[in-house]
Amino acid sequence: MRVVLDTNLFVAASFNPRSRSARILGEVARGALVMAWTDGTRGEIRAVLRQIPRLSRGQWAGLFREEHRYRGETHPEQFALVPDPDDRKFAALAAATGATLVSNDAHLLDGRDEYDFPILSPGEFWESFLEQS
Repeated sequence: MRVVLDTNLFVAASFNPRSRSARILGEVARGALVMAWTDGTRGEIRAVLRQIPRLSRGQWAGLFREEHRYRGETHPEQFALVPDPDDRKFAALAAATGATLVSNDAHLLDGRDEYDFPILSPGEFWESFLEQS
């Protein structure tokens, strides 16, 4: 199963290792989930984590596997309905790869009916992942 993980999952998992966000990242580490990423999404995640001293250790760096890097075109400009311009790259990547976007952002979750790909909260994703396992 392919996922695109919003930055807020990395923050939540770092602060609470028992959270569903942490469990999802654990499944990526284990290889049960494929995390699609681009230089832009990885760059944003790194930048945010560096701003929080206790999260700047790079504990999640190993999740960005080269074989899962997406090198094709994405079109963030097609996601103008997403209020936060920084989140448009995550939506565009999910659309381009056919992945599920997992996010805690209310504005992404509230607008999910507008898109042709699933956008789920970590809790919703975790429940669906358990049902499929």
